[in-house]
Amino acid sequence: MVIHMKTTLNIDDTLMRRLRQEAARRGTTMTALVDSPGFEMLVATRRHAAILEQTVAELPDIRGNQMYDLHTAVLMREHGVSRICTRDTGFHRFPFLSVVDPVRG
Repeated sequence: MVIHMKTTLNIDDTLMRRLRQEAARRGTTMTALVDSPGFEMLVATRRHAAILEQTVAELPDIRGNQMYDLHTAVLMREHGVSRICTRDTGFHRFPFLSVVDPVRG
């Protein structure tokens, strides 16, 4: 049995700088991360509009800065990703996501 795990990464600027420095120290590039077998960029598909419409219908009170979380959550739903590791408590509003705080476990 093969299990595939998809992950959405939102890397803050400080960590991105450290990753670039480490890549330079090792004599490689950030492209190595993107080219690794376990990395997949989640992009909108033909189903995106329908899934967005469904999610907005389920959560009609989403507005303002919550739209950023909505975009991430819809992409995850679209690709069958149901678990997110984040400190952003806003993702708890999406009933189709299991939220794991990486600090608390």
